[in-house]
Amino acid sequence: MALVDQATLKKKTAVSRSWILFDCKGQSTVLDVDKYVIMRRVQIHARDLRILDPMLSYPSTILGRDKVIVLNLEHIKAIITSEEVLVRDPMDNHVIPVVEQLQRRLAPDNLTSQGKGEEEEHPGVRNDYETGERNEFPFEFRALEVALEAICSFLDARTRELETDTYPALDELTSKISSRNLDRVRKLKSAMTRLTNRVQKVRDELEQLLDDDDDMADLYLSRKSAVASSPASDSGAPNWFPGSPTIGSKISRTSKTSAATTPEENDVEELEMLLEAYFMQIDGTLNKLSTLREYIDDTEDYINIQLDNHRNQLIQLELFLSSGTVCLTIYSLVAAIFGMNIPYTWKTEHGYVFKWVVIVTGIVCASLFSIIIFYARHKGLVES
Repeated sequence: MALVDQATLKKKTAVSRSWILFDCKGQSTVLDVDKYVIMRRVQIHARDLRILDPMLSYPSTILGRDKVIVLNLEHIKAIITSEEVLVRDPMDNHVIPVVEQLQRRLAPDNLTSQGKGEEEEHPGVRNDYETGERNEFPFEFRALEVALEAICSFLDARTRELETDTYPALDELTSKISSRNLDRVRKLKSAMTRLTNRVQKVRDELEQLLDDDDDMADLYLSRKSAVASSPASDSGAPNWFPGSPTIGSKISRTSKTSAATTPEENDVEELEMLLEAYFMQIDGTLNKLSTLREYIDDTEDYINIQLDNHRNQLIQLELFLSSGTVCLTIYSLVAAIFGMNIPYTWKTEHGYVFKWVVIVTGIVCASLFSIIIFYARHKGLVES
C-alpha cells in the first residue's frame, strides 16, 4: 500500500513539473522544471504561480501582471508573456487540443496565410480591406484567444452532452416514475449543478475584466514593454512584435493615425471586443444550462403533482374502507345484541322482528356512509 501511495505521489509531482513553452514563432519546447525556475524565467511571485497548482482548487482567473498574464481556466493553466507561452501539464487529455491549437495559431506562417474567411472564425485576426494591410493582435492576445476559445468550446460541448442525456431521462421519468429513473435524474441534476458552477465562474471572470478598463489595460503586455523600451520622445509607432519580422510592420490604420501622439494606455477597445465575443459565447452556454434547469424544475413540479394525485387517491380509498368498516361495525353490534343469551319476550312468536331489524340497520348504515362521503366531497378530500 505504501509503494502505491509513493508511486501516486511521484506521478503527481511529475505532472506538476511538466510544462510546454511556445515562442512567438510557434516553436515548442517541453520543460521539466520546478516552480522556482518558472518564477525566475517569467518573473512572477509564488502566490501567482500557486494559482496554477493542479493540486489546489482555485476558481477561474485571468490576472494581468507587470510582464505576464496568469491564466487559470479549468484545465487550462498557462503563463503568457509578450513573446512566449508556458502551458502546464501538456500531456493531459484535455490540454492536448489546446497545445495543438497554440502550435498551429501562433506560427507566423499560418498567420500570413489566413484568408478573409478567417476573420469570422478567429476574431483576433482582422483585415484592413481599404489599405490592403493586415492588423494582427499582439502575441499575448492571440494566445489568450486560443485559451478562451478552447475553454468556451469545452464547456459548450459538456453542456450539449448533458442535454443529450438529460432530456430523454426526464421524458422517461415523466412517463414512468421509478427508483431507477429517479436516481438517474438525480445524478444528472448533480452533474448539471457542478457544470453550471464551472461555467458561472468563467463568465464572472470575463465579466469582471470587461467591467474594469484598468484590468484590461494590464493585459497589454506588448504595449507596456514597447513603452518601457522606447524613448519618451519617440513619435514612431511602437513595435508590437519585436520577435516576428513577418508581422512586425503590419499595423492598423487606426494605430498609424495615433502613432504621432503618445499611445493611449487605457485604449482597450480591441481586447474588449475579443473578451466580449467569448463572454457572449459562455453566456449562451450558461443560458442553455438555465433552460435545462428550468426543464428539470418543471418536471419535478409535474412529478410532485402526480404524487399528490396518487396520495389523494390513497386517501380516498382509505376513506371508503373506513366508512365500510363503520357500517360493518354497526351490523356486528346488532348481531351481538341478538346473540346474547338473555330471555326477551319478543323472541317468542315474533320472527318478523328479525326482518325489520335487518332492514332498519341497512338503511342506517347506508345513510351513515352517504353522510361521510358527502362531507368528504364538501371538504375536498374526495373527487366529485
